[in-house]
Amino acid sequence: MQTASRALRASAGRTRSGFGAAATQLRANHTQPQPQAHTGTADASPRTTSFGFRTVPEDSKESLVKNVFDSVASNYDLMNDATSMGVHRIWKDTFVGDLRPGRRGPMRCIDVAGGTGDIALRILDHAREEYADRETSVEVVDINAQMLKEGFKRFKKTMYHNTPQVSFHEANAQSLPKEKFLDNTYDLYTIAFGIRNCTSIPDVLKEAHRVLKPGATFACLEFSKVNNPLLAAAYDQYSFSVIPLLGTILAGDRDSYQYLIESIRKFPSQPTFAQMIRDAGFSTGADEDGGAWTDLWGGIASIHTGVKV
Repeated sequence: MQTASRALRASAGRTRSGFGAAATQLRANHTQPQPQAHTGTADASPRTTSFGFRTVPEDSKESLVKNVFDSVASNYDLMNDATSMGVHRIWKDTFVGDLRPGRRGPMRCIDVAGGTGDIALRILDHAREEYADRETSVEVVDINAQMLKEGFKRFKKTMYHNTPQVSFHEANAQSLPKEKFLDNTYDLYTIAFGIRNCTSIPDVLKEAHRVLKPGATFACLEFSKVNNPLLAAAYDQYSFSVIPLLGTILAGDRDSYQYLIESIRKFPSQPTFAQMIRDAGFSTGADEDGGAWTDLWGGIASIHTGVKV
């Protein structure tokens, strides 16, 4: 994957819950997709991966995902409302609240695939409101410039505008530029509803491990596997019948919403993803709900955490 670099300064803000600040956007390649599959002979056939339910050449997935998020960027919150029945806001509050940023003093955080900044806003608000912490900072990283533009627009309304507490960077989560994102730098790495869109989840996890300090926390909020058969059947019916229709009605874009649903179904199960996190060098809890992960709404989404050892 190529990485071109482009530096771009920005600032952002919001009044009650937010962050703004000098923002540097590094042009790179997109973050996120999924496990890779190899087809054919080792020396001739191209590597492939999943794009929803389709199998595509690995080197084309990034541009396909970019097209999806270019399309949905201006309606991103609406998209999340559709895919989560509106409860993604509660899940994000739980995600950040459980991490308790600021509890042990100012933190340096990196929020990956966080272009619109809703997780970063929550981190900064939590630190300020719960611990009177105005020194915690968040570096928001996304591969998609359109998503970052939406976040920038939001942050201009916040009290964090033009402060060192937030910056924005256009970069690839699978290969964060080492000259900008140094080894052993961050106290907290968050990624919410983004890692399933990456071409190589193991590469994203390795980069997370690299940039975190020893003892620091990796935290991921992602759609997951529903374990209750009745709930799973109802959720499948809603997902495949209602959500693409909502995409057509609300955003005029059925295909992007169809991909997002398919990408959820292709994401690894909770135990499989927990093992991937351990394989990257993190320590996790036991392979159970309340251990390596915490299920939300019966597993429609899950929070995974790991500690760099």
